[in-house]
Amino acid sequence: MDYEAKLDRALELVPELGGSDERLSVPEPTTQKDGAFTRLTNLKELADALSREEEHLHREIQSELGTAGQLGEGRSRYNGTFSASDFQSAVDSYIQEFVRCSECGLPDTRLVTEDGTMMLRCEACGAFRPVTKRTAQKSQQQSTEISEGDTLEVEITDTGRKGDGVAKRGDYTMFVSGASEGETVQVRVNNISGNLVFADKV
Repeated sequence: MDYEAKLDRALELVPELGGSDERLSVPEPTTQKDGAFTRLTNLKELADALSREEEHLHREIQSELGTAGQLGEGRSRYNGTFSASDFQSAVDSYIQEFVRCSECGLPDTRLVTEDGTMMLRCEACGAFRPVTKRTAQKSQQQSTEISEGDTLEVEITDTGRKGDGVAKRGDYTMFVSGASEGETVQVRVNNISGNLVFADKV
């Protein structure tokens, strides 16, 4: 067998690395508004499509959105108002970090823990790499911006459904009891829930 024939034979044995999108069919996130919360009603379907644990996907979505949440049976709930596109971005980030191989681009991977480090191993090409905690770091940085008991000066830009003044500070939405739209006031932070802050005018 000459060189060209051997090369052709070798190429036939190499797995097809293209068409990765065809091998990863993920449903679009479906959401439902629930007062001050947003539900992700098809978390289980998303996790099953990605071959990942519901709890792990839920935890990383929380970190990406920068909020707290609760995991139920096949669905989850997050503090704050989020759109389907917000959840889609969070799922896309999850796929990039925890599902798709950075070498061949295929989703044929699994998460394993080696020497205390979470690794992403590809069963298609054999590549492996540690996964990072960039989203968790992002959430931690956000949560340290405002703390309970802080006194802050904010501009009230809107009025909430219950008549509270509403202010924005970074990624946080702040509800200020006793404040009116158009005011710039000093407030004391009473409670923080994800990216929602509840405060009193002082």
